Amino acid sequence: MGRVIGFELSSQQPEKAAEFYSNVFGWKVAEPQWEYWNVTTGASEKPGIDGGIGRGPADHPHGTRIQIEVDAIDEAIAKARDNGAVIVRDKMEFDDFYLAYLVDPVGLGIGLIQKK
Repeated sequence: MGRVIGFELSSQQPEKAAEFYSNVFGWKVAEPQWEYWNVTTGASEKPGIDGGIGRGPADHPHGTRIQIEVDAIDEAIAKARDNGAVIVRDKMEFDDFYLAYLVDPVGLGIGLIQKK
């Protein structure tokens, strides 16, 4: 079962967005890495998820995506495609995880993450 493990806020002004969410909601914003700021939204023992704020790319300049953790990203991408999703960014490799971006059949953007 894929579990929502985070969110990503895309903005063309990520620094301003990070300042807003920090000031209004008290989110802890980490130093950026690849124009992406990890955010902690609360204590880990409370319900909720953390996420990040990033400079939105041309294919998703602003908006919100949920991040869904999967056991096998290649299999999840294939199943999504077979069920009508459009693959916006195929599997990308990072230090600790793989990531892909899709748009579901009704137009909602999602991210798939597989931890290494």
